[in-house]
This record gives sequence, structure tokens and C-alpha cells, in this order.
Amino acid sequence: MKQKISLKGRALRYLSMREHSRAELFRKLSSHAEEGDDVDVILDWLEVNNFLSIERFSDSLVNRRSGRFGNHRILAELQSHNVDASEMGRIKSELAESETSRAVEVLFRKFPHPPLNQNERLKQSRFLQQRGFSGKSIQLALKTERTAND
Repeated sequence: MKQKISLKGRALRYLSMREHSRAELFRKLSSHAEEGDDVDVILDWLEVNNFLSIERFSDSLVNRRSGRFGNHRILAELQSHNVDASEMGRIKSELAESETSRAVEVLFRKFPHPPLNQNERLKQSRFLQQRGFSGKSIQLALKTERTAND
């Protein structure tokens, strides 16, 4: 017979795999909570003991997503996890410094050759827009010189 895992044990197992936001962990644990279990108390204990950290979660998510997505998309995902305004501001300022270079990398990886006509230019622009890059970064990325070695 399989032994039942406590909510605290389940939470620690989730956090050992990757960082989670409080909202995400609450949603995952709520489906396993039984009558008398208080998920908020467990989450408070995890935060007090530094097992659950919004800063680590934010940094982890940015690290995972920044190689493929722009600032708008990353910030929207953080907002969906109920990240507070001060943390959003910190992440926003960090991401702003590198958005154009990330847009260039993403564009060159997908489209190694410059656009030959207006339709191809629009296609490449839409690709970066769907990835959440700003208009300014898209314009600069499209203007960046591409060589055969890139």
C-alpha cells in the first residue's frame, strides 16, 4: 500500500524540482488538501523558513524564459503568478537592459538570412511580436546586419 504524502512533504517535493510562486503552489496543493488542512499555513511556514521565495521564483522564471521571449511576455507571466509591484519593477529594469540583444539572438536563430522583401520583413517582425518583444527592439533587431557566419 502506498504511503500518503503530507501537504508539507508534497510542497517540498514541488520546490525541490523548481521554484514556484505562492499562487502556483497554492493551486497545486489545494487539490490535495483534505478537510482540516490549511494550505495558507503551510505556505506561510515555507516562506518563513525561506523554502518559498518570490525573488528566487522571479529570477528562475526570467532565466528560463529570457532566451526565447521578450519583456512583455515575461512580465505578463510574472503578473499571472501574482508577483508584487516592487519585484516586477526590479525584474523590468533588469530585462530592459538586454531586450534588444535577446531579440537579435532570437531573430537570427529563427531567420539566419535578412528579409528579401517586405513580406519577409513583416513575417520576421510578427514573429518577434508574438514572442513579446517591444517595437523598438524589433526595429533594432531587424536593422542589425546579418552575415553568413551568424
